[in-house]
Amino acid sequence: MELDIWSFLTVVIFVFSLVMMIAGIFSAYFGAGKNRAYGGIIFAVGFVICVVWAYLVGFSDIEPFCSVAAWDTMYDALINLIAVLIGALIAIGIFLVVVLKS
Repeated sequence: MELDIWSFLTVVIFVFSLVMMIAGIFSAYFGAGKNRAYGGIIFAVGFVICVVWAYLVGFSDIEPFCSVAAWDTMYDALINLIAVLIGALIAIGIFLVVVLKS
């Protein structure tokens, strides 16, 4: 897999927008007062960024964006993220067992 800047930016933008939407949902659901409104704004910003970037890399014919295989890039990023999380959780589990047993 070759690393190019547009694939990297696609992963960064999509993950950023996904985390913004999740944080906005949590803030709107668990917050009180102004925090609920801020959560809605955070969700809306994340959603707009996600939709705009998905349009640019998936459906537009604008030159730097149309060369990105967005769905393949996100699939690879998701598989790599799951692998990293599994490896990290196993390592943390072994660490905790060793520390708690001693």
